[in-house]
Amino acid sequence: MLLLINQFREKIVGSASGNFYYGWAIVAVAGLCMFSSGPGQSHTFSVFVEPISDSLGLSKRAIATAYAVATLAASFLLPKAGRLLDRFGPRTTLLTVTTALGFACMFFGAAANVIWLAFGFAALRFIGQGSIMMCSANLVSQWFLSKRGFAMSLMGLGFAASMAIHPQLGEYLIAQFGWRTAWMALGLLTWVTMIPVLLFLVYDKPESIGLRIDGEKIQAGDEGAQVLTGLTLAEAKKETAFYILCGVWFVVGGLITVLHFFQVSVLTSQGLESAEAARLFSVSALTAAITMPFIGRIYDTFRTRYVIATEMILVAIAMIAMTLVTNFTGGVIYAIIFGLCNAFMLTMFGYIWPRYFGRAHLGSIQGLGQMVGVIGASLAPIPVGHAIDVFGSGSQVLRVLAVLAVVTAVVAIVKLRTPEGVETAAGLE
Repeated sequence: MLLLINQFREKIVGSASGNFYYGWAIVAVAGLCMFSSGPGQSHTFSVFVEPISDSLGLSKRAIATAYAVATLAASFLLPKAGRLLDRFGPRTTLLTVTTALGFACMFFGAAANVIWLAFGFAALRFIGQGSIMMCSANLVSQWFLSKRGFAMSLMGLGFAASMAIHPQLGEYLIAQFGWRTAWMALGLLTWVTMIPVLLFLVYDKPESIGLRIDGEKIQAGDEGAQVLTGLTLAEAKKETAFYILCGVWFVVGGLITVLHFFQVSVLTSQGLESAEAARLFSVSALTAAITMPFIGRIYDTFRTRYVIATEMILVAIAMIAMTLVTNFTGGVIYAIIFGLCNAFMLTMFGYIWPRYFGRAHLGSIQGLGQMVGVIGASLAPIPVGHAIDVFGSGSQVLRVLAVLAVVTAVVAIVKLRTPEGVETAAGLE
């Protein structure tokens, strides 16, 4: 069976040879992976908060706390996942975690109490929001250098599609079959969508099929072209850039999660209908989809620290804009800003680690960096959920958190530089 799969993959690559760089097919697969991470993402959970609260008799604060604690606990597994990614490669790792995600959806759908719910959150966040996104970005990073930003932005379209489809799909499945059956369906959809594609289309890196990164053929006797370069995790941890980027990812991961997770709850408390608030995810997704290729070009063209700072300022604006929404028109304006935030963030997610530390030990570095981002995602919802339960509004907390994004932007501009010895495309420093 394995021999047949490999023969089929070789035929596909042979058919593509001479027509286009196979890395673009890899980008399409990675985009589908990003879409399939949807059951582990906050925009999907957002439409399940109310029915889970009603079904299990839990307050929003209890659900947010379970979500936060579970996400925090799961984040500490990501460095291990990164090391396994370096060892086994993106294809094998993606096959493993995709299979696990289907089972995690079914486990979550059977939750009977807050403890069970927390374990379900932990599994879904570790696999979906953590491992699948990390593996997808790693896969694309291995195939591109000069057009890495553009490739990452195209990959991010899969996440934009998830934002548009998964909340609406969740709402439909809940209305038709209940929230428990909805999770069973999401698990089955993950398997059907991803497992055949990963088996038959994916190679870990261009060197596996005789190509250099970006598509140039490796000539006979040029063994050096197959050696990946970059810092080890130990070397990266000695660089100021590593801690700045971890700080950036901590803040952006936390604040974007807050906006996803509480969009329905906050906007309904300010006058919108639940269906209207959920529909705004589609506006954000469309905005991200339209702008993401252009933003990818921005990452490939302009100094990286300024692009990162731009993202942080946009996040701050989105945090404040959410607090000002009182009708659907205002919601659309907020959703457009939020869509831009997601477009920048999704490209940055996979872009920054190979950009500053190379490809050789990318999984280990990504794993630790992703852990920091998930810790931010786990902690940031707690004060907002508490404010909503106690005061009926999270507006003041959202505005305070916006200041944190501005401070992070300033630090990135002033301090972020590429470590010595890491290959950098012209004009990015």
